Amino acid sequence: MVDFTLSCEFREYKKLTFVYSKSTTMNEEFEKQFLELQKKVGKIEKGTKDQLTMVVFSGDLDKQIAAMIISTGAAAFDMKVKLFFTFWATAALRDPKKKVGGKNFLGKMFGMMLPKGAGKLKLSKMHMMGMGASMIKGLMKKKKVASLPEMFKTAGELGVEINVCEMSMDLMGFKPEELIDYPHMKICGVATFLADAAESKVQMFI
Repeated sequence: MVDFTLSCEFREYKKLTFVYSKSTTMNEEFEKQFLELQKKVGKIEKGTKDQLTMVVFSGDLDKQIAAMIISTGAAAFDMKVKLFFTFWATAALRDPKKKVGGKNFLGKMFGMMLPKGAGKLKLSKMHMMGMGASMIKGLMKKKKVASLPEMFKTAGELGVEINVCEMSMDLMGFKPEELIDYPHMKICGVATFLADAAESKVQMFI
């Protein structure tokens, strides 16, 4: 009877020892994985900056306003902001006071069909042949919200960088001489955007 009791207790002891050993191994494995993950996160954080990189693709008034509100807001909080204007968005950067010659037929057609400057952009919805855009602009003025051209000016003062897609400029026949006078603007390719995005904590597309 005593031998049987001791045998049972020994088996229970072995079982508990196995469970404890297995639990210890699992904890060690979990700790190992956690440390590896911590190292990877650390590397990512070291490789990124407190920077916002945004693709501005849309040429719609409301979306451009949203892009500039986010950009100036981020810059006001000391974030580095880099905007990559491409395709339809580039029309917002045209200066209505500037006239440029030497364009080919397609360049002239794009110039006629696309808005000439931020003040000529259409709404993405409820444009109503220009009435919608006029209503939004009037409401913004009434509420003392800066207009889109004024937002561009503020962005320049805050150091927001604008990179304009070189390929989009070529396709639409736009020339650097017809763009607005912006203090932090350059024409570049997609490689510049990718390099900026790779080191940014925040990436956006509008």
